[in-house]
Amino acid sequence: MGAKLKIRKGDKVIVLAGKDKGKHGEVLKILPKENRAIVQGVNMIRRHQRQTQTQEGGIITKEAPIQVSNLAIEDPSDGSPTRIGWKILNDGRKVRYAKKSGETIDG
Repeated sequence: MGAKLKIRKGDKVIVLAGKDKGKHGEVLKILPKENRAIVQGVNMIRRHQRQTQTQEGGIITKEAPIQVSNLAIEDPSDGSPTRIGWKILNDGRKVRYAKKSGETIDG
């Protein structure tokens, strides 16, 4: 079983390491058992696709999973990479916040 991840589907992230270092994208899917995420427009690979009734054949380009340790959440205030913390609001909700600026990320 994978660790509890602080990155979720729909988050805006920045790639910290690898061939796509510095690229920004949105998380499309999280694979917690493998500690990986699929990010839109990052880690693109080309694969041969056999033709089916619904999909055309040929060489297609799609996103491959990237290690979560190579990603950082974008700070909502200025778009720079930031770490994530948890805090409980006055109404009892537990939310994530950007440690760099202190802004809440969800809700």
